[in-house]
Amino acid sequence: MYQTFDNTPKQDGFRMPGEFEPHSKTWMLWPERPDNWRLGAKPAQKAFVDVATAISQFEPVTMGVSNRQFINARGMLPNQVRVVELSNDDSWIRDCGPTFVVNDKGEVRGIDWEFNAWGGLVNGLYFPWDQDDMVPQKVLNIEEKGRYRAPIVLEGGSIHVDGEGTLYTTEECLLDEGRNPTLSKAEIEAVLADYLNIEKVIWLPRGVFNDETNGHVDNIMTVVRPGEVILTWTDDKNDPQYEISNEAYDVLMTEKDARGRSLKVHKLHQPNPILITKEESEGVDAVEGTLPRLEGDRLAASYVNFLIVNKGAVVPVFNDEHDQSALQQLSEIFPDRKIVGVYAREILLGGGNIHCITQQQPLG
Repeated sequence: MYQTFDNTPKQDGFRMPGEFEPHSKTWMLWPERPDNWRLGAKPAQKAFVDVATAISQFEPVTMGVSNRQFINARGMLPNQVRVVELSNDDSWIRDCGPTFVVNDKGEVRGIDWEFNAWGGLVNGLYFPWDQDDMVPQKVLNIEEKGRYRAPIVLEGGSIHVDGEGTLYTTEECLLDEGRNPTLSKAEIEAVLADYLNIEKVIWLPRGVFNDETNGHVDNIMTVVRPGEVILTWTDDKNDPQYEISNEAYDVLMTEKDARGRSLKVHKLHQPNPILITKEESEGVDAVEGTLPRLEGDRLAASYVNFLIVNKGAVVPVFNDEHDQSALQQLSEIFPDRKIVGVYAREILLGGGNIHCITQQQPLG
């Protein structure tokens, strides 16, 4: 039943499960903003269809769509994908959608974080964002799940958990002045403990180079299983990512998780630098208040921005020389999961990737 609870999830015995735990479904939102997605979002819509189709091999998918795009989306998506009308400002449900929590009885509830488009009026990416901020409420209402309204600004892509008390994030994002400038690091950790039922936060200094989300953790690293993580990597000392990934590696190799384990760290080599072309830049509407897409800008490309699904993982590929080795390495890291690559340049052009446009709902 949908209701808003005044307690915290921790007080009620709920925790955020790891992404590798069983899902009941995955949520997505349909892209349409012409000031973010080129050519009226048509190429991006095709990419979202490819991602939804890939995920639907493994688990149910629900696509939230505006009333303007409902018939178009329903026509483009395969029949097994559920389409629901769900107003939004843009299609990054990982960040604006609910974070689901579970208890030992198998109940599922959702956390509704404050959303301000990655920095609000300080350094946010668009205005307004009021429809995005209502997405969690609407999802939880559709699913008839209880809701917690959290007291901080936070995006789902800025956190990863191992389901056993450890949370990973970056200082670059959670301590950014556009999020919660009045809160100290310790105060933010206390809210994370209350709402996600975690005991330890491992802080990486920075996210991927030029990541417009202020360095979301889900683009630089992910959790394979408790005590084991994947980190985006490059051996090119002239690449700005080299120093960032080495910094993160040093933290991961010296920290212990909430259960006292040392971490096993897999290095996953990034694709070659991907730059916006003239044609791609010119396809995006220029609108005041929205981050422009300029020719020659480097995109924050990473293979780590994938979604773990039931018995599988859906991974971005870029027609890059590193694609095959990335998929091969992931199939070795996940021997019991089928690895599916989806060409994702169009998603990357919008500012994120497969993990950013999906949000898993745990089975409970």
